[in-house]
Formats: sequence, structure tokens, C-alpha cells
Amino acid sequence: MNDRPNDLLRIRPEIKKTKTFDTMSAEERFQNETLRPILKLQNPLFVKVFQQYIEKRKGVFYDLSLEKKLAYIESSLIKDQKFRNALKGMIIGHFRVAEYEHYTLNSSSLNKRMMNLLIQRLQDQVQLFDLPLSVR
Repeated sequence: MNDRPNDLLRIRPEIKKTKTFDTMSAEERFQNETLRPILKLQNPLFVKVFQQYIEKRKGVFYDLSLEKKLAYIESSLIKDQKFRNALKGMIIGHFRVAEYEHYTLNSSSLNKRMMNLLIQRLQDQVQLFDLPLSVR
């Protein structure tokens, strides 16, 4: 029997700091109940994918100052449409059908939230991107 919706919920990590309130917007609720757990679950993959992204671009990232590394992360996720779409796919692929239906109604604002959360997540882990993969 296909129990995909429950299987997806079961593997998502619980985020204890996140609270929901009746006054929250639907987008904020979706962010806290769906996006944050998926991003946390997929974090090791996002780190690896960004490491590969850096390597494909000849490792320019490694010579940047911390401030410029943070800007590089943000710029990569905002300006590189193919990369951005690949990352979105890694997130959307973990939606239940009902979540996807909700997402399609608000995709523009939810895409912004999704990318902002992912940018922040990668920037918070910038130290993981300090060494080229070949040196690890």
C-alpha cells in the first residue's frame, strides 16, 4: 500500500522552536510546518550540492572574504535560475499532494520564503564551504 503522505511526514524532523498561532498567515504557517522541516531534512544534500556548485565554478568562492562568500551564496540562489530551480525541486519533491496544491496557489510568495530560508541556512554553514572538495 502506498502511504507516501504519512511516510513523508514521518521522516521530517520536528522543529521545536517553531510555533504556530491562529493569527499567522497561511504562508507563514506553511513555512513553519512544511518548508522548515523539509529544509532541515534535506540539509546534508543542500550542503553537498552547493559544494559541487562552487567546484563547477572553478572554486572562485574559496578566495573570497567572508562577506563576499555570504553575498556569493545569496547571489547564486537568486540569479542562477537553473540552480535555483534544481534546489526548489529538491524541496517540492518532499511535498504531500495537499501541500503541493497549497503551494501552487501561493507559489510566488512561497518561492521567496523558500529561497530566503535556504540562503540563510547555507550562509549559517559557510564554514563548511571553506575547503575545496579535493582537499577534504
